Formats: sequence, C-alpha cells, structure tokens
Amino acid sequence: METGKLFLCATPIGNLEDITYRAVRILKEVDLVAAEDTRQTRKLFNHYEIKTSITSYHKFNIKQKTPLLIEKLRQGLNIAVVSDAGLPGISDPGMELVSEAIKNGIHVVPIPGPSAVTTALVASGLNASEFSFHGFLPSKRNLRKKFLTMHVNTPNTLIFYESPHRLIQSLEDIQEIFGERMACVARELTKKFEEFTRGKPAELIEYYREKGVKGEITLIISGAEKQSAGEALDMSGLLRKVEGLIEDGLHKKEALKVIARKYNVSKRELYQEFEKQNRVTK
Repeated sequence: METGKLFLCATPIGNLEDITYRAVRILKEVDLVAAEDTRQTRKLFNHYEIKTSITSYHKFNIKQKTPLLIEKLRQGLNIAVVSDAGLPGISDPGMELVSEAIKNGIHVVPIPGPSAVTTALVASGLNASEFSFHGFLPSKRNLRKKFLTMHVNTPNTLIFYESPHRLIQSLEDIQEIFGERMACVARELTKKFEEFTRGKPAELIEYYREKGVKGEITLIISGAEKQSAGEALDMSGLLRKVEGLIEDGLHKKEALKVIARKYNVSKRELYQEFEKQNRVTK
C-alpha cells in the first residue's frame, strides 16, 4: 500500500489574505488537517470555505497524537499540519511529526508561505544576510542573562520571539549585556496595528514604558561588531569601552564582564588594568 503525504502548510501570521493559492488548495484536498488550535484554524477555514476535517495537534498531546497520525499516513491518508500562524515546526508543533514521518518513509511536502522571522527581519533595517533565530528568550531572568551572555560575541543579527509583558525587562537585559546596539521591535505583524520601532535598547525601553506593550512581538538585535586583532589587544581601548558602559549606568563589575567576554580577554587582567588606571588618575 502506498503511504500518504504529510504537508506542512504555512498559514497567515495575522492578515488572512497572506496565504498562497497552493496552500488553500492543499488544505481542501487532504483527508485531514492537524491543527495547533482548532478554533484558530476554523476561522481560516470559514474564510476560504475549506470543509476538511480537523484534529487537534498541540504541545500537550504530541506524544499521544504523533503515532496515531503516522498510522493514518501509513494507511494512505494525506494529512496537512498547520500551526496558529506561519510555518509549523518553527517554535510550533510539527517537528516531531516530521521526524517520525521521515523514519517511516513518508513523503514530507513543505508548502511555503508567511513567517514572522523573515517578515520582521527584512523590515527591521538590520543585516539580513547573516542572521540566527532563537525562538523565545528564556522567561527566567537569570537564564535569559546567561543565554544573552553566550551570544554577546555573535556577529550575525539575532532574532527572538518575546511576550509583551517581558519585553521591557528583556530590553533592559540586552542593554546591560550587549550595550547600545541597534534593535527593532516588530509588533502585530501584518495586522491592523502593525508597528516597527527601531533604536537602541534604552530608546526602546523609554518608548514602551510610556506607551505600554501589547500584541505579538518579534525582537531583532544587531550582531556584534567584528573587531580586528589589534583592537582586541588594545587594553586602553577596552578600558574606554568599560568606562562607556559605566557612564551608561552599568555597574563596574558587569561592565568589565561584558567587555571581557565580548573581546575574549581575561576579566581579571582587565579588572587589574582598570584599577591601575583609576589609581593613576586619582
């Protein structure tokens, strides 16, 4: 018996018009649609008069539903997977089913379309040639700071998802660890109140403290500057960078740690030179 096909269908990230003709056709033709949120998918189906049966497939039932869907595919049924928005599998259910389908020799067919990651990136004004997407930032502050510190030297543009109630706190952590890099907050993409706010973290913090934060957020941060070997070994230049962070409000220990990690130098050596310079100037 020939197996069915697993279709990964991109759905709109906000505006219902942002769906391909092919995606609508596939959603009408398959035997079953596995949806992250059946209520959200019903809205799309009603808009395009799609009558296909829907079953729920979300993070809470992945373990139970995956083998059941694989069995239906093995029996010859064609199944489409959709998330609430964008492509399934990117910070949404789908990856596990794809992995199992491949193991079982089932043909996986991606149906491309909207993506919040690339939509936000191309309008951010930041480097779109080299970028990396990291899903949602850790919700706990200590873990978020640790994660950001790990990426302080990453030269490519960084993209994250963030919840509105954590945005300001995350921007504060980014300012503390990354310094005054350029950033962009992309909010409510493709929807009525779509907004791109660009600037340094301090400017974005001030803006959202005054205005408040609502809606779905994609956060883009410029990558680390690529320093030359000479710059990396120039202690006086590193000390000036430390002083700049302190003038921006960062505590001395945190400023030393950020610069030491960013330029791959010994924190102890940097601290000793900083203290020596301060003794000389006093």
